[in-house]
Amino acid sequence: MNFKNTLGAVAGFALLASAPLAVAQDDAQTTRYYWDLTDIFPSEQAWEEARLAVEARVEALESLRGTLGNSPRAMLDGMTEVSNTYKEAARVFVYASLKRDEDQRVPEAQERFGKARALFANAQQATSWTSPEILAIGEEKVERFLKQEPGLSKFEFQIRDTLRQAPHTLSEEGEGILAKASLVVGSPGEIYQMYANASIQWPTVTLADGTEARLTQSGYTRYRSAPNRDDRKAVFDTFWATWNEYANGMGATLNAEVQSNVFQARARNFDSVLQQNMFNDALPEEIYGTLVDQVNTALPVFHRYLKLRARMLDIDNLGYYDIYPPLIEADTGVFDMERSKEITFEALQPFGDTYLSLLRHGLDQDWMHSHPQEGKRSGAYVSGWAYDVHPYVLLNHNDDYESLTTFAHEWGHAVHTMLAVKNNPWETFGYSTFLAEMASTINEILLQEYMIENAETKEQKLFYLGGALESIRGTVFRQTMFAEFERAIHQVSERGEPLTGNKLNEMYLALLRKYHGENEGVMTIDDAYGVEWAYIPHFYYDFYVFQYATSMSGAVWFANQFLGGDEKVRDAFINVLSAGGSDHPHDILLKEAGLDMRKPDAYQAAFTRMSDLMDRIEKLLDE
Repeated sequence: MNFKNTLGAVAGFALLASAPLAVAQDDAQTTRYYWDLTDIFPSEQAWEEARLAVEARVEALESLRGTLGNSPRAMLDGMTEVSNTYKEAARVFVYASLKRDEDQRVPEAQERFGKARALFANAQQATSWTSPEILAIGEEKVERFLKQEPGLSKFEFQIRDTLRQAPHTLSEEGEGILAKASLVVGSPGEIYQMYANASIQWPTVTLADGTEARLTQSGYTRYRSAPNRDDRKAVFDTFWATWNEYANGMGATLNAEVQSNVFQARARNFDSVLQQNMFNDALPEEIYGTLVDQVNTALPVFHRYLKLRARMLDIDNLGYYDIYPPLIEADTGVFDMERSKEITFEALQPFGDTYLSLLRHGLDQDWMHSHPQEGKRSGAYVSGWAYDVHPYVLLNHNDDYESLTTFAHEWGHAVHTMLAVKNNPWETFGYSTFLAEMASTINEILLQEYMIENAETKEQKLFYLGGALESIRGTVFRQTMFAEFERAIHQVSERGEPLTGNKLNEMYLALLRKYHGENEGVMTIDDAYGVEWAYIPHFYYDFYVFQYATSMSGAVWFANQFLGGDEKVRDAFINVLSAGGSDHPHDILLKEAGLDMRKPDAYQAAFTRMSDLMDRIEKLLDE
């Protein structure tokens, strides 16, 4: 039996949760929201009792080994117990992870999280026999059981997916060995996080106004968009020089990650790591190739954007350090939580009543932890794996437009979860990242158009148009560049060649220059910036980032028709979200909406939108 959705989500969540801590804000903050975790467990004592109960259930799962093929009822009973054990384990994990992320400095919370993570690893090992056992029963007998026992219907998709994986499933012994290795396999990513967040000696640079800027990762993010161009170059040069000092160690770490991926793919009889990762969600491998090919074909559109950026910043020779300053500054006011809720609700009106009623209900509950505080996990996420409860939303809201955008994005995930839970049992509600990011990105697009339409000044309109352009740059072009790099480094390793820091610099720099048009005279990129690969944690997420680009492309495809008033497409999108994990993600898109991400035209809407946004900006600039 395959619980890859649950396990994958937990693994990814655990990895992301090691991000830097949030920075506390002053007490002049507007209304703060705090989530109510008693909806999961009324107390920490209740959590501990639940953890021990799940631990006992995990230990008892061994007694089910060898029983699934005895009868249709035996298969139902066994699969139900395994499923319910995972559901309760997920509830235990969600509470521990959310509690830990409120303040990552608290030792008790760290210990609780460690116990929850170990519980999941034990559950994975304790059920490693299920898939080999179903395969040993045989497709003919399994199909007969499905017909004879109606209760197995909620497991039908998982069972058929297990049968699909027969060529890549090992013996019980082999599966057990790989399960035991699961924590070790994740070690390069954990080493990277410790290295990047705790071991690098961050430099300081003096800015033109005398500011001594310490270039930690968050400091770099802050100062790389400095209005003074000399400051930006100094920030880039200093920051990337520091990373180059660590390039050899970082290269060894990423090489270990890639080699681990190659080992697992070969152990499971895949031709490549890419094939394995696409196979997991039954995604056609052509999607990856079509995305990279179409984005490369559309590079002239991206280069037009870079030339427009040079025009708006009044720069003759655009450099890579000019990529982050906003195209224009504008006074957009304060987007506190109340205003963010109001604007998001209005911007998402094209979704219609079904979606909006769920959104309104969620916004009125204690499901959010809204603002930064000392020790809190940085960033934003939605945790929806406490199936019988509701999704929780972590934000670090700063009352600015970026925070508003994040707010709308995360509530896209939250409503997706609500729709999936409403329409599916626990066994099939868990959706793929391939669809998850589409659900959140479409909210950003609808918000962008709402803000552009309701801008009060020319400067505001240009600001929002520029933000919309940046989202396509960062999500379609930058993420596809990452995807092309990730594919390339795995191909190198699959040929038996080592990946060193110098080799990775060389490969990444070539892609940077191709994407940003250095040969066409669009942008100049210094050699030292080739180490940027070492700064990107997503290369430890195993062919994850391409889904940001496919999601933006798909979201634009849907949004264009939403905004044109096409209710059939709107309803089809709601059906996509409601399907949860009841089918393979690309099959859901095809079945419910007719969107085929293998075809080039699936990506054209994003490029057309980028051109349209530039047309609108240039028209305003020429007035």
